[in-house]
Amino acid sequence: MSHHIVEARSLHFTYRDGTPALRGVDFRITHGESVAVVGANGAGKSTLLRHLNGTVLPQRGEVRVGDFPVIKDRLKEVRRTVGMVFQNPDDQLFMPTVFDDVAFGPVNCGLPPDEVEARVDEVLAQVGVAYLKGRSSTRLSAGEKRAVSIAAVLAVSPDILVLDEPNSDLDPRARRRLIELLKTFKHTKIIATHDLDMVLDLCPRTIVLVEGKVAADGNSLEIFSDEQLLKKSNLEKPLRMQKYPG
Repeated sequence: MSHHIVEARSLHFTYRDGTPALRGVDFRITHGESVAVVGANGAGKSTLLRHLNGTVLPQRGEVRVGDFPVIKDRLKEVRRTVGMVFQNPDDQLFMPTVFDDVAFGPVNCGLPPDEVEARVDEVLAQVGVAYLKGRSSTRLSAGEKRAVSIAAVLAVSPDILVLDEPNSDLDPRARRRLIELLKTFKHTKIIATHDLDMVLDLCPRTIVLVEGKVAADGNSLEIFSDEQLLKKSNLEKPLRMQKYPG
């Protein structure tokens, strides 16, 4: 059983206005890997991630999650395996309270009420926001919303976490808490981000997208040391790798 493997084969996707977003993307991610997807704005990162849980379906080529192709008839199985944390937490938090938001997935999986409550308590404690259980989801800080959106995904026990710009809008303290939280997860993690210092903290492997194509795929430190590649990709070295005068 290869249910933790994520694979793209010659994946293409074009927007309705004719703009190509993905142009023949290929990669294979195996169980337990932490992989960053980086690139300039418009490189195709978010579009690629949305293919991984079937929010967007391939127009040409194929995406597979374990034994299942990501197609309309297999979305139930795919979404049990792949938990997607979107860039904007408000896209995921739409129920009256934090409890309701985190319980939404388990309830729809048919779990009994006592198990739903236990699952909610467990994941809220795991992400460090158990105190928010009865709070309105609209009355949270950016960091709290991010933690709750991750808890809502974890509540359905996915094997693979996919996160799109997970530290956007976070202050430095909330960013550090998020990094420490993600370090504790043994899941396969696929993270699209502009924060290359966070990549060094979390992801030994990096995939670089340039205009919808894979420009590089390998060791994160080696990729961030390749100045020609970074220039071609409109990226800069992580701050900790930059040399400062004096």
